[in-house]
Amino acid sequence: MDSITSLRIRELKPGFGAEVLDVDLARADSETIKEVARVFELHGVLLVRDQKMQPADLMRFLGHFGVLEDHTLQQFTLKGFPKIYLLSNRTDPDGRPIGAHNDGIGWHTDYSYMAEPVKCTMLYAVEVPAEGSDTLVADCCGAWRALPEDRKSQLQGLSLHHSYKYFMATREHGRMMISKEIEAATPDVIHPLIRTHPADGRKALWPSTGTVIEVVGMPGEAGMKLLNELVAFVTEERFVLRHRWRVGDIFMFDNRCTLHTGTPYDDQKYYRVMHRMWVKGDRPY
Repeated sequence: MDSITSLRIRELKPGFGAEVLDVDLARADSETIKEVARVFELHGVLLVRDQKMQPADLMRFLGHFGVLEDHTLQQFTLKGFPKIYLLSNRTDPDGRPIGAHNDGIGWHTDYSYMAEPVKCTMLYAVEVPAEGSDTLVADCCGAWRALPEDRKSQLQGLSLHHSYKYFMATREHGRMMISKEIEAATPDVIHPLIRTHPADGRKALWPSTGTVIEVVGMPGEAGMKLLNELVAFVTEERFVLRHRWRVGDIFMFDNRCTLHTGTPYDDQKYYRVMHRMWVKGDRPY
């Protein structure tokens, strides 16, 4: 049992991630959900299985974690619930996709291209493939602690240049040129490579792929070589948690101290429907 709460929890990986057991989030009172939120703040990843959540239940639950964030792209938000974004390979009766497909493949942290990236990402499993589509989450705090002291000294003070325009123009799935309006709303940003978690001051090695176009002060190939080396280090098996989905899973990861990626599945054989929500974050430091 965790010392900060009366909830029954278990670690998902030694020192990283927590599953909350025996709780019905749709019926839980506010104090119970606040305890769940406190568990999340200290563990990086949160899992609650066997939930039956309506969109209003998801809104109420995640509202205890902070102010809900909007989505950069709006075409796949759930009707009547614009804070809920659909991830799916299903189509409507007219053959149009109901959700974004293959979003999130490649190691990254959500909204890293914004001045205030999202605090956390919540996924709720409505329909899942029988195999594939696992979500992988890397422990950036564990990776930072594992670095030799001289390597930590070399990395302190470095920053990364993130660009949403670059990301959308170069990503593998759903590549597009963004509108002038979206470009104006998502200017390039600079974030520290080593991030401090506001809950308890723990440090995280916070690289990313996709949105990063340079390491500030180390332009060109040298900077990107360093970035790729750090992403490879953070995502070594010893730091990575693999989540295998079941219907009814609530799975959340803390974007302030993790990287994550989706994995492919046979989208000709299986269907997938997920609800994704974000909570507003603060400026990295």
